[in-house]
Formats: sequence, C-alpha cells, structure tokens
Amino acid sequence: MRINGTSIDDPRNSYLIAEIGVNYFDIAEERDIPPLNAAKKMVTEAANAGVDAVKFQSYSADRLASKQSPAYWDTEEESTETQYELFEQYDDFGKAEFEEIATWTEKNHDIDFLSTPFDFEAVDYLEDLVPAYKIASADITNHPLIRHIARKEKPILLSTGASTIGEIDDAVQVIEEETADPELALLHCILQYPTDPENANLRMIEHLDQVYPEYIVGYSDHVPPDEGMITLLNSVFHGARIIEKHFTLNKELEGNDHYHAMDPSDAKEFTQNLAKISKTSGIFRKRPISVESDSRDHARRSLVAARDIQEGEAITRDHLAIKRPGTGIPPTMIEFVINRKAKHKIKKDEIIGAENI
Repeated sequence: MRINGTSIDDPRNSYLIAEIGVNYFDIAEERDIPPLNAAKKMVTEAANAGVDAVKFQSYSADRLASKQSPAYWDTEEESTETQYELFEQYDDFGKAEFEEIATWTEKNHDIDFLSTPFDFEAVDYLEDLVPAYKIASADITNHPLIRHIARKEKPILLSTGASTIGEIDDAVQVIEEETADPELALLHCILQYPTDPENANLRMIEHLDQVYPEYIVGYSDHVPPDEGMITLLNSVFHGARIIEKHFTLNKELEGNDHYHAMDPSDAKEFTQNLAKISKTSGIFRKRPISVESDSRDHARRSLVAARDIQEGEAITRDHLAIKRPGTGIPPTMIEFVINRKAKHKIKKDEIIGAENI
C-alpha cells in the first residue's frame, strides 16, 4: 500500500497521522486569530514534529446528525448534550477552505493532507485534494458512502471502532465490489472518548492482521498521551503500520478533542522513540552479522592440549582442555579428535588444529 508515494509496508516505520479534526476552531478562539490561520499553524506544528500527514474532518451538521442525536462522549470533558449541537459549532469550513489548506500544505510542507468526508458532497470536493480517503468508524455500516468513496479508486483507511468482524467483512466486501485490487488499511479503534488505557485492546490489531492478511492494519487512538507515548509505541509492536492520533496545540482546552490529543512535543517524542526502536530492530532472519566476526573467533572455545602430547601418541579425553579462543578445533568435534594420533609433539596449552592430528 502506498499513500502519495509513501510505502506503508515497513513494520519499523509507521505512517503517523496528526488528526487535527476541527480543533483549529478552539485554537483560533484561544489565540484570537482566524480559523484558517489557526489550521495552517497546526499543520506547521505537526509537520515540524515529524508526522507524515495531517487530517481534518469535512462535514455539515445538517447532513451528519439529527437534532435529537445524543452525546456518546464523556460529558464531563465535553459538555455538549447532542451531536448536532457539537457538530454545528465546527462546520464552517467547506470546499474553498479545504482547497486552500491542502494547497498551502503541499506548497509549504513535505507531508500529506487528508480529511475524513462524512457525506457525498465532501467525498466529491476532496477527490482532487487528498491522496487517500479516511472512513470514520461510525460510518462502517454506511455502505452507500463507502461505495461512493471506493469508486474514487484511492487508498482507503477504514476505522473499525465498535465493529464486529461481520460488519468489517461487509464493509470490505463493498470496497472490493467497486475496486478490483483495493489499497486498504483497517484501523483498530475503540470508540470511547477518551479511551481508558485498559480498554485500548491493542492485541486486536494482531487479530485484524490474521483475519485480513492481504490488507494493512493500523490504529486510531483515543487514549490520552502517556509518558514516552508508550501506547502508540505498543501499537507498533502489535503490528500497526498506520497510526492516527488527535492533535492539538493545547491539551488544556475544554471540549472537543483536545483532552485526549497529542501535542507537538508528544508527536516528537513518539517519532524519536520509534526511530530508536526501528534502529535496534534490524533484520528478521537470525544469523551472525559482520560486527560479530571477531567474537566468533576469539570468544568461543577450542580444544587445547591439557598436557604435552607426544608425536604418534593416541589422544585421550584427559589430553584435552576446552579454552578460548575459538580458532582451533571446536568442542563440538571432541569425539572426532579422541583416539586420533598426534602428527607431532603438541605442547601443553597449545591450541589444537586439524593440522595437529
């Protein structure tokens, strides 16, 4: 799988998406700047932190939720009581704004621009702006929307929060019906905002990899950042090739997605720690490597004369000691040496080689 030319197949170098979502509206209010400027500021901060992509959300409250749709998040963190009320606060951006952000991102930063479409109109206006489509967990049963996205024949990132394998199968089948050889990533996700660490269930990444070996697996995270970004690193350990994490410039801001988001320092810490892990991961197949050649010769042991052995004398076990270095006959061949005769005198503590017997 490739996103805008970037290979997603390297298990040591996961593709990190900073999910800006609609957090730029709160940043704009906090800093008293236009939302468009706040969005660009967040893109810059994310790029400087080492992410591979930034992602926004493209929706209209009127097309997304009824006015009676109840909250499904922690209302102590986000007090809005209905989904419609929350989404209505953050749906001012449309085609023109996202075109500007996408163009500006491409011009100024070497990262990808993504946005999750929540309706058909957004799918269409994002087509020329994004190298891949993200489908939210909540839309995994929205087969008409999935089918419309699949027909665009771009890579698809499908979140699987709160989904059964049967529901994932059905969504995958819709995509496969529309695309002969889809580039598809299935992202493990827990739809709890925020997600308690004990609910992260990162081993589900391995299950997805077993059930869908032909596709990339990843992780969309809602666990609050921890010291060292261990949760995200653990997701890589369990096989996540793509990681999506909400992003903010101020985790102390109330509401929306700030309270479980990473900030630039978190993103830097993750990318740096992942680089360290990647550096030490190395090759898969077990074998000696070049830096071990001296150790193989000198730290291993050889057969050594325990006392003087006379020319023509039959060698017994008592004649032999096992000592370093390993440049003579190895101890694995001790039975081959016993009862052989010495070609010439072998002095005590002399390393025994094939030329000696």
